[in-house]
Amino acid sequence: EVQLVESGGGLVQPGGSLRLSCAASGFTFSDYAMIWVRRPPGQGLEWVSLINSGGTSTNYADSLKGRFTISRDNAKNTLYLDMNNLKPDDTAVYYCAKYKSPLYYNDYVRYEEYDYWGQGTQVTVSS
Repeated sequence: EVQLVESGGGLVQPGGSLRLSCAASGFTFSDYAMIWVRRPPGQGLEWVSLINSGGTSTNYADSLKGRFTISRDNAKNTLYLDMNNLKPDDTAVYYCAKYKSPLYYNDYVRYEEYDYWGQGTQVTVSS
């Protein structure tokens, strides 16, 4: 029933921008905190950003703050990640995931507390 579908990835030149989307269904999207996580090729998962259920609080990995912006449109059941000034090290599969419980904000992300994950969308930054 619960489904998260990422889209918007692709090939972009260094310095370029992309907007990723995560379409949510099968649950009350507006009640759940959401995260973006990425997996660079040959590497482990790296947390990117967190947003609370109401969209009033956001957190970012220190290295990405200022370039990436997380947002959500609860009326459209959609999560977004706007990525600017992209670098080759941003190349990764990007995933969205939902927190396991409603109406809760925790700025220390533990992946085991995120119970549903999307299939991911590939972002490749290369000239």
